[in-house]
Amino acid sequence: RLASASDTKLLLATYFGGLGDNLGTALALPVDGLHLDLVRAPELLRQVLPHLGNRVLSAGVVDGRNIWRTDLDRATFQLADVAAQLGERLWLAPSCSLQHVPVDLDLETTLDDELKSWLSFATQKLDELSWLGASLSGDLDERSACALQAQRDALAARKSSCRIHSADVARAVTQSEKLTRQRNAPFAERIKRQQDTLRLPAFPTTTIGSFPQTREVRALRRELKRGALDDAGYRARIRDEIALCIRKQETLGLDVLVHGEAERNDMVEYFGELLEGFAFTSHGWVQSYGSRCVKPPIIFGDVSRPAPMTVDWTVYAQSLTDKPVKGMLTGPVTILQWSFVRDDQPRANTCEQIALALRDEVSDLEQAGIRVIQIDEPALREGLPLRRSDWEGYLAWAVSCFRLATVAVEDGTQIHTHMCYAEFNDIIEAIADMDADVITIETSRSNMELLQAFEQFQYPNDIGPGVYDIHSPNVPDANWMVALMRKAAERLPAERLWVNPDCGLKTRGWPETEAALAAMVDAAHTLRAQY
Repeated sequence: RLASASDTKLLLATYFGGLGDNLGTALALPVDGLHLDLVRAPELLRQVLPHLGNRVLSAGVVDGRNIWRTDLDRATFQLADVAAQLGERLWLAPSCSLQHVPVDLDLETTLDDELKSWLSFATQKLDELSWLGASLSGDLDERSACALQAQRDALAARKSSCRIHSADVARAVTQSEKLTRQRNAPFAERIKRQQDTLRLPAFPTTTIGSFPQTREVRALRRELKRGALDDAGYRARIRDEIALCIRKQETLGLDVLVHGEAERNDMVEYFGELLEGFAFTSHGWVQSYGSRCVKPPIIFGDVSRPAPMTVDWTVYAQSLTDKPVKGMLTGPVTILQWSFVRDDQPRANTCEQIALALRDEVSDLEQAGIRVIQIDEPALREGLPLRRSDWEGYLAWAVSCFRLATVAVEDGTQIHTHMCYAEFNDIIEAIADMDADVITIETSRSNMELLQAFEQFQYPNDIGPGVYDIHSPNVPDANWMVALMRKAAERLPAERLWVNPDCGLKTRGWPETEAALAAMVDAAHTLRAQY
């Protein structure tokens, strides 16, 4: 219909993978050109060329999803014969839209020169396309030739840099092959020991982790970075925020508390700043969703944990209360997914390195007396490859990394995870394989319909179906939350249910947060009386 509606020429753009069994469909469509992602699927070139006819080929050879310099010599070799064959019908392009990468590397004045020389943001990727065009056409002026040589030098320097590889990390990864990915006992036995330790009531209440990040809290981090507040002063102020958060939770009557995460700027960036192998930009903003933007860390080398990252804050919070306080960590898959990841080794390898670092953190939390530890994996599902045939391989290493990070604890230590705003039906088996003692999920928007997958699968572990939407400023009614939980109890055993919000409370204000949580605790008391 589009082709017959006007004389407008159509270019069909495909990206983020190969065409697979859709190759015939794409070639049969009445379009004037095809765009191919030759970064993620270089095999498309030989598959499409014999059937291209007189159409344009848009070759996506510059990575639009990551921030590393392009190997232009390899791209030239890949396209030299194609350029001779197609002439003006060969277009050069990024693999996909450049909205996925920051705008301009020249804005980064705080990155060290060596690391900066390895990177390419949107503006620089356009330069790369220009240099590649000049190389293919044989029309290299002195400036382009110098640029190409600088590109070669940077790629060679990155490959040989001692900052990339760590013998200690390589040794730890090799030794991890001997580490178990199984808890000592099955869930049915673990939960009894955890109940003996934690003494929680029916329908225990908790939150997902973060509490309101007020203007004053954010100002503390700015003052620390500017030098207006020293480290001791900053830590003292953050401790005050943690103490406030604990007092408020105790007053509200929550059962499992959190320290509130006042010290964290972002659930991934915070950990990246404390891990080796990460770097950070000043202006590397990209769109997350809606109008929200994030500044992803850059994983440039082997990942390790020089020192504990959360233990002091969590232990301090636990010292203020007799109720259990959750240790709060971001999971290995989510740290991977929400970063710009090195492209010189498989993503699974990098994820395993992150998992080993988190395993050490989990062990330190347990040794410090923390008996509830939550490892969030909201990005597990978004990491799925586009093609279902590739899901099994991804889920295998993603689940293995989660378990590598979590299974070293004793049976009496309770492992939580959190996933928000996703469909779970088609990955429910993988979620069960993670074997977290408690999973908290978003279910209030669907009126508990998302629990259908857990019901049909007969999900065996504890689950906290979120009872109110934290993205809304509305304060939920206790009776409404009771009705939601009764729907949940129709699908899953009541003794396996927790009561919690859908997600973290970082973006909300204190008045609405306290009112909503007070109603949530009232709902839990009503449920305990009814059941």
